[in-house]
Amino acid sequence: MQKIFGPKNSVLSFIFVIAIALIIAALLTMFVFQQYQVDGSSMRTTLQNGNRLIVDKVPRTWARITGHPYIPKRGDIIVFVENGLYGLNDSGSDQLIKRVIGLPGDRVVIRNGYVTIYDKAHPNGFRPDATLPYGKVIPYTSGNLDLVIPKDEVFVMGDNRGDSLDSRIFGPVPVSNIIGQLVVRIYPINEVSKF
Repeated sequence: MQKIFGPKNSVLSFIFVIAIALIIAALLTMFVFQQYQVDGSSMRTTLQNGNRLIVDKVPRTWARITGHPYIPKRGDIIVFVENGLYGLNDSGSDQLIKRVIGLPGDRVVIRNGYVTIYDKAHPNGFRPDATLPYGKVIPYTSGNLDLVIPKDEVFVMGDNRGDSLDSRIFGPVPVSNIIGQLVVRIYPINEVSKF
């Protein structure tokens, strides 16, 4: 015997499918990837105001599941939450996008327009802007700083060093504040690129 579903069952089935689709979309956005739009010039010339980006959240999600901190690589571009910017109270927060320059335990020195990193592998120091591929777009870094990055924190800066609110001002970023890592620029179409 074959059953025939009436209009009431069809509507309920449709609502159920839509609800499941919305739940899956919400879970993907929370734990897997998310789209962002650049607002500002702090990452110019790498990223432009209005660029649309896809940020990968899987490493951060996996780190939280396993109970280990998510430590990005030097040179990665990350999105993170920073609290209390622009005169906001402690409950106010902003999502920023910057490049990871210093890792936990690194000594970051900014002097005479250059960033120098001292770590176990480079006890005499090295200049990431001169040795990593992104550095071609960074002519000069303003400020004077000598700081050792604490455990589970990273030092971040915008590629547009003359116009970037970054760790030179608000200090290192706790890795627990990291949302994810930039993987793809999807807009404008003629500038689609993988990072």
